[in-house]
Amino acid sequence: MYYTKGATMKTLGKASAPLITTLYDENKAIFTLDDVVRINKASRPTATKLVFDLIKRKVVSSLKKGKYIIIPQEAGSLGSYTGNWHVAARELSNSPAYYIAFYSAMKHWGMTTQPLIKIFVATPKRQFAPQKMKDKIVFVFVDKKYVWGVTEEWATKMEKVRISDLEKTILDALAHPEYCGSVTEAAKGIWLVKDKINFVRLLKYVKKYDKNVVAKRLGYILEMLGIATEDVLAELKKSVRDRYDLFDPAAGGRGVAKNRWRLLDNLGREQILKIISH
Repeated sequence: MYYTKGATMKTLGKASAPLITTLYDENKAIFTLDDVVRINKASRPTATKLVFDLIKRKVVSSLKKGKYIIIPQEAGSLGSYTGNWHVAARELSNSPAYYIAFYSAMKHWGMTTQPLIKIFVATPKRQFAPQKMKDKIVFVFVDKKYVWGVTEEWATKMEKVRISDLEKTILDALAHPEYCGSVTEAAKGIWLVKDKINFVRLLKYVKKYDKNVVAKRLGYILEMLGIATEDVLAELKKSVRDRYDLFDPAAGGRGVAKNRWRLLDNLGREQILKIISH
């Protein structure tokens, strides 16, 4: 038997043909060793041997121990094929409370026009991506108290993944600019989605996030861009304390200017607005 999804054809044996066919029928491009045992009514040693043979023949690829993905014919013989990165990140995550976050979520919500070169995944359990995927997926540990503001979105026609909603994505970006390019990149993203922001939800999230520097950066950016009402700015102003914080840690500390948000603006309004306008 053959399965065809492009110009190339791969011959499947008596054991692998029913397996691949059934997995497709069940919409399981990603499957486990238990699926092989169930579908082929095989012992685990036999199932393991079959999977290893399929990996060797480039029919499937391993995501992690005990979890595999069928390689579409159009992917050629790429043994490290991982399919949709968002789905792969979901399957690799060691916690059901994971969510696609930071720059990856910004890309999803239209907060950046830059190409997506890796997936950032927030998770309340520490873990590292497998060696073959370390350049594609980055797991970022976050305290479980910050795992909220998450929605499910379609990653493919068949698969959904957890991802931070727009307002949570904005706050995550301002709290962890190191995973979003910079605070200035986050500011540019806010400008791009200014008409989509739910400010009632955003203010609610700010209180829940409970980080002064996040509220201050947000207030300064919204005021600078002129996209928030005075009521919103007044609410954010309540979070301003005596301590000064850097506006953009990635820009260094030279040439800082103080402002009413008690931020050390180490870029300057003109430079920030210039970056945002490009």
